[in-house]
Amino acid sequence: MVEGDGVRFSQARHELVERVRRQGVRDPRVLAAMERVPRHRFVPDALAVQAYRDTSLPIGRDQTISQPSIVALMTEAAAVTPADRVLELGTGSGYQTAILAELAAKVFTIERIHTLATAAHQRLDALGYTNIVFRIADGTFGWAEHAPYQAIMVAAAAPEVPAPLVAQLDVGGRLVMPVGSGDVQELLLVRRTREGLERRRLLPCRFVKLIGRHGWSG
Repeated sequence: MVEGDGVRFSQARHELVERVRRQGVRDPRVLAAMERVPRHRFVPDALAVQAYRDTSLPIGRDQTISQPSIVALMTEAAAVTPADRVLELGTGSGYQTAILAELAAKVFTIERIHTLATAAHQRLDALGYTNIVFRIADGTFGWAEHAPYQAIMVAAAAPEVPAPLVAQLDVGGRLVMPVGSGDVQELLLVRRTREGLERRRLLPCRFVKLIGRHGWSG
């Protein structure tokens, strides 16, 4: 979907994708999406030269763009298919949103910080994405109007998986999010089956807090 990116960062992006592959991400659709999405367009101009390092970077308002290898791992765990409707909590810069939009039929993304949401919307529109729906709200309530979702991606940590998100996850759906305290968290994969929920720990991690009614109070 992304057009007009030029060649300035193409080699650095390719090298980053190869590094992510060596770290164990194998899904070819995820790797191809990361090859297409220009991460330097999702960070402040002053940090563009750092965009293809495997590290998180500040994007303002005490928020970050996640480390690329974590984005890849979470996306692979979510197992997004071309027919899926995906809910994303924490639009942030819009980078993870773009990766999901490369893979899914439709992405519904929620951001609570108005300035970040507006900037991400403008950025993703400029890059040519037409399968993303935006909302500024408390994401911990999910977005019941468009449920159920085949995949839910949460880019911030909560003490527990918010109940509204579980309720909006389709049977067979996958939810990926960090859970834990402000300092000690683990990335979880939650699958909804007809019998209930299956949970799998993926790895220790550290994300910003998920602020909202069903997350942290602030």
